Order: sequence, then C-alpha cells, then structure tokens
Amino acid sequence: MAVRSPTDYGKVAVVYGGYSAEREISLVSGETVYQALINAGVDAHKVDPKVDGLSAITEQGFDRVWNALHGRGGEDGVIQGFLELHQIPYTGSGVMASAIAMDKLRTKLLWSAQGLPVAKHKMVSTGELSAADAKALLAELNGCVMVKPIHEGSSVGMAKADTVERLQQAVTAAQQFDREIMLEQWIHGEEYTVAILNGKALPSIRVETPHTFYDFKAKYNSSDTQYHCPSGLSADEELCLAGLSEKAFNALGCSGWGRVDFMRDSNSGDWLLLEVNTVPGMTQTSLVPKAAKVKGFNFEQLVLKVLDTSFDRTTALSANGEVK
Repeated sequence: MAVRSPTDYGKVAVVYGGYSAEREISLVSGETVYQALINAGVDAHKVDPKVDGLSAITEQGFDRVWNALHGRGGEDGVIQGFLELHQIPYTGSGVMASAIAMDKLRTKLLWSAQGLPVAKHKMVSTGELSAADAKALLAELNGCVMVKPIHEGSSVGMAKADTVERLQQAVTAAQQFDREIMLEQWIHGEEYTVAILNGKALPSIRVETPHTFYDFKAKYNSSDTQYHCPSGLSADEELCLAGLSEKAFNALGCSGWGRVDFMRDSNSGDWLLLEVNTVPGMTQTSLVPKAAKVKGFNFEQLVLKVLDTSFDRTTALSANGEVK
C-alpha cells in the first residue's frame, strides 16, 4: 500500500455517536480517532448524526468518512448506503456485509452453510416465552444458553441462563433491545478475538475476565479484565486461527477492517465462531489497537491504515454515480 501524506486524505469526517445503544462508546471511539487524525496532520472534523444531522456530511464537502459509529445505524448498512448514494468513500465493509454481520443469526446461518464452526443455536421471536418452550429449548441446547439480542453489539442485552425461570427473564430483558433473540449453547472455554486489517489477520488476543462472560462492564468499566497478546497459542494454532478468521470475515463479504470473535471449547479444543464486528471499538481499552501494537504499529498508524481502506471503497463508485 502506498504511503500517503496527510493532504492525500482530503477533508475527513469522523462520524460517531449516533442513536444506537452503543452511542456512549462510539463517542469515545470517535474522539480518539479524531485526535489521532489531527495529530497526524489530517484535516479531520467530527460529525454526530444525532446532533448535527446527516446533512452535515453531505453539505460540508468531505472527501471521505472514517466511520466510528457502533451498533444500529452505523454497523448495519444504513450509513454505508447513505454514503454510497452520495458517492462519499468510507472505511470498512459495504452495505450488504455490514447488514449481515450485524445480524448474529443470519451470520451463523451463512457460516454453517459454508462449513465453518459455530455453536448450536435457536431463534426466539418477540413475545412471552412459555415455561414449556423454555424447558424444551434448554434441553435442546444442552441445559445452558447465552441469550443474545440478534442486532446489538458490545454485549448489550446478553445474559446467561441455565433454568427455565432465568431463561424467561433473560429473553424478556433482551426484548427491550430487539424483536429477535438468539439462544446459543453455552460454551465452556476461553474467548479469543482476531482483528482483520486489509484482509489479513493480526495477532490473536485471549480475553480473561472474572465476570460470568465478557459483558459490557467487563469490556468498558472493569479494571480486572486481562488481555493477552500474544495469546499463548503455539505457532501452528495461531496460523490456524488466523486462517479461520480470514475465512469467516470473507464469508460474509466483509472488507477493510474488522474483528472476529471466537470461543475455544475447553473439552474438544475446537474453535467456535461467535460474530464479526465490522466497526470495532477504538477506545483506550479496545482490542484492535492492542493487536496492532504487537504487530508493530501504534494507534495513530492504525487509524491511518483504517482510513486507507476508504480508497478501496472509492474504486467501487463509478463515474456515473452507480454503485458497482
């Protein structure tokens, strides 16, 4: 990839904040990205759609967008479609891949169809879950499940359930965030994550937390969560996980950058795919910067490398305004 000067990027909008349940984290990510771009000499400006409106993106003559919007409106193809209609290049995955990756159930269906490893799972539609249905679901999923809103990130609305009562309560709580809920068989093992940049996996990170699972508090409000990078895998295991990460990323049509999350079953040693984050966090405790540091580049360099992916998006826009 060519080394670019700050002026090559033109006028850059860092789009952050937004309307989703992850707004507060997006505000922090966007601020850190903005400061890194300013420090690098890039003509960067912050735009919060909730405060400034989307018109601020189209009316201020931006040449490209560094998308730091987490959750709905930012990772689900909505902002991507808006930017493509206005022929403004942006970082990360396109419309289709963003929409699919934001949907945990459809992501797993695609992975399963391509022979990639996932845990057993079921969908629950909005509505009261009867005791009989809850009992049947627990029996089908080995007695313990993770309850997940299908279209949320940052572990919002997630909970562990191993009894009928807890499952009913967790599904009711999750329905505050989504109309579709996924139940995933509880996996006993360690959690790993692999960042992808320009189609290549960065060093894996093993996440260790005293919490029941790597929840919102463990991610953003806890001082006792530990991140191991290098993760402690052997060279062969690291190579295997990198290859699986790239396959999972590409299977959804993702591009630019992102992060693939895994669990490793402690009994079988098998890797099980959880999800792909197409706009990972960029806070001081976020995971992609940790992997980038081990790879040999700092936060500012990472931010520029991600911004470089917007030039790939430029080539997808034809001269007559149609999206290829």
